[in-house]
Amino acid sequence: MSALPIAAPLEIKAASSANSIAVGFTKNPDDSFAFVGPLIADIEKVFGLNLVDELTFFGPTAKAGEIFEIPVSATESPTDRIFLVGVGDQSGSALRAAGASVGRKVRGKNLTVYSACAVKEVKAHAISMSLGAWVWNLKTDKKKEVPQLLIGSKDKKEVEDAAAIAQAMCRARDLVHTPANIKTPAWMGKQAESFAKGTSLKVKVYAGAELKEFGGLKAVGGSSPKPGPRMIEVSYQPKSSKKSMKALPHIVLVGKGITFDTGGISLKRPYDTMMAMKSDMAGSAAILATLTALEQLQPNVRVTALMMMAENAISGTAQRPSDVIKHYGGTTVEVINTDAEGRLVLADGLAFADLNLDPDYLVDIATLTGAATLGLGRQYAAMYTRDKVLAAQLSKAGEASGDRVWHMPLVDDYKDSLGSDIADFNHNASKRKYSAGSVTAALFLENFVGTRRWVHLDIAGTARSEVDAGENSKGGTGFGVRLLTEWITSLS
Repeated sequence: MSALPIAAPLEIKAASSANSIAVGFTKNPDDSFAFVGPLIADIEKVFGLNLVDELTFFGPTAKAGEIFEIPVSATESPTDRIFLVGVGDQSGSALRAAGASVGRKVRGKNLTVYSACAVKEVKAHAISMSLGAWVWNLKTDKKKEVPQLLIGSKDKKEVEDAAAIAQAMCRARDLVHTPANIKTPAWMGKQAESFAKGTSLKVKVYAGAELKEFGGLKAVGGSSPKPGPRMIEVSYQPKSSKKSMKALPHIVLVGKGITFDTGGISLKRPYDTMMAMKSDMAGSAAILATLTALEQLQPNVRVTALMMMAENAISGTAQRPSDVIKHYGGTTVEVINTDAEGRLVLADGLAFADLNLDPDYLVDIATLTGAATLGLGRQYAAMYTRDKVLAAQLSKAGEASGDRVWHMPLVDDYKDSLGSDIADFNHNASKRKYSAGSVTAALFLENFVGTRRWVHLDIAGTARSEVDAGENSKGGTGFGVRLLTEWITSLS
C-alpha cells in the first residue's frame, strides 16, 4: 500500500493540524545543533518547547536519517508527536534518508504527518517519505492503513511531481512483490492495461503466433505450464507538443520480465536461491511504472516500453543446454546454460526495437547477473555503453535521483568467449573463462542493437533489498523508475 506526498502550506496552522510534525536538525561547525526551516519558532511557541534543549537530551550525532520522538500537546491541535530528524548536510541524499525515516515512523498507521524538514531538495525528500511508508502484503487479518504525508513546501508542482514518481515506484514494488502463482506473463499484460486505462498510454500484448520470430522469448517461456510468454508494448507520447510527434526524441526501453526463474534444466542450487526469483521481472516492472509517471509529468518525448515476459520453469517443453535458437532478426545462438535466460529474452526485444521502432535511444534494464552484484554491491547498478555522453547523462540522473549507476567497460578482448562452433554466438561466454560475467552478458546483448545509442543497465544488485531499512522494505526496491524518469525528462 502506498502513501503519496501531498503539498501543504508552509505555515504553522497546516503543521499543527497533523497528528505528528517532523522537523529537521543539523550540526554546526562548533558542534552545536540547529533546526532548519521557517516554522521552528512557531512550533516552539505553539507547543511550549525549546527544540534544541529537547534534542540535546538524546545525545544526537546529526547523521542524516537519525530520528527522535517527543510527545507534545497544545490546545485545539491534534498533534501529539514531534519527530526530530537529522538532515545532515541537507543534500539530496541526506534529505532522502530523512524522508525515509519519517515514512518508516508512520508506516502502517492511519494518521497524518507534516514534514517541515526540507528547505531544499523537496522532491527527493517527499519521494523517500512515501517509499519509507510503503507496505505490501496479502494478509487477510491485517488492517491496511495508509498514513497521509503532508509536505510543507511553497512549490506545489515539485511535490506533485514527487507524488507521480513515488506512485510509479510503489507500483513497481507492488508488481515485484506479487507471487509468481498470480503474476504470470498474461497477468502482467492485464496490469499494463489497467494502469493505462483512462490515460493516453497505449498497450499492445503480443502472444501466440505473434511471437513466432521471437526465438529467445519462446525458448525460455515455452517451459511454463501457465499461459505462455508475452511481449507487452506500452507507448507514451505527450498530449500536446509544439513539434510534430515524429520530430520528438524516441526512447525505447526493453525490460527483462522473468516472472519466476527456476534456472530451467540448469536448475538453481541450492533451492533457497529461488526464493527471491519472483523479483526477476523487476526490469519490466520498472519500465512499465516509468511510463505511468511520464504520463503524469508529460515530458516532450516519445517513449516505447517492451516488456519481455516469460516464466523460466521446468517441464517436458523446456529448452536444453546445447539447443540452438534463432532470435528476432535471424541471429542464431547456442544455449549453454538455461539459467542465463534473461539475455535471451532481451536479445529479441532489442532486435525488434532496432529493426522496427527506429529509436534515438535504446535502453535495456534487467536483473541480469550475480556478477554485477559482486562487483558493485547493492548501491549502484552496472551501466554499459560505448557512448560517453550518454553515460554521463545517466550518471548525472542517477546521482540526482538516488538511483545511482556506475559506468562499466565493454572489454572487446572478452568477445571471443561468445564464439560457437555451431551458431553465430553462444550466450553465456563459455568458450573462455574471464570471470567477468556482467561484462560478457553486456557484450552479448550488444550484438542485437545495431548502431543505436544503447545502454544496458544490470540492476541485479539494486532491484532487491535483502534488509528492511531506509527507503526499502525487504524485497523489490523499484530501482530504475527514478533514474529513467529523471533522464527522460531531461531530454524533453
